[in-house]
Amino acid sequence: MRLIRTVLSWALALFLIAVFVQSTLHPLPEPPEGMVKFWDAPGENIVFQTLAERSGYAIFEPTGRVLTGALELIAAFFLLWPFTRRFGAIIAFLILGGAVALHLSPWLGIEVPVSLEPDSGDDGGGLFALAVASLVASLLIILVHPGKRTD
Repeated sequence: MRLIRTVLSWALALFLIAVFVQSTLHPLPEPPEGMVKFWDAPGENIVFQTLAERSGYAIFEPTGRVLTGALELIAAFFLLWPFTRRFGAIIAFLILGGAVALHLSPWLGIEVPVSLEPDSGDDGGGLFALAVASLVASLLIILVHPGKRTD
């Protein structure tokens, strides 16, 4: 049983790390415009600019974007090491809980625009689905990650 919990913990942690690194640094060539927290110019990130415009709070872009990206990278770092994985999962759970809450708010919505241009269409809820899947993954890590051996 411990082996299954360990393998599941690693798989979920690697999934969350990949999600966080992709959304903050995007190591792949030609990242999509407006979707990478650390490389987008102020006012160009689709999610955080949409939040700033619809809510009327300018702090979402760029301050909220950079702070969220930094917290995601910190969570990814803690998720990488088994002895700090639960702590990283708790940080991830809090970040992703906020993301899901904002998606459910009228400020962002479940379907996020694909561009800052008016009438550009939306993502069909893909980003929301990824946030929910990541939230569930972080919760599962908290529950299944094996603790220290006491024998």
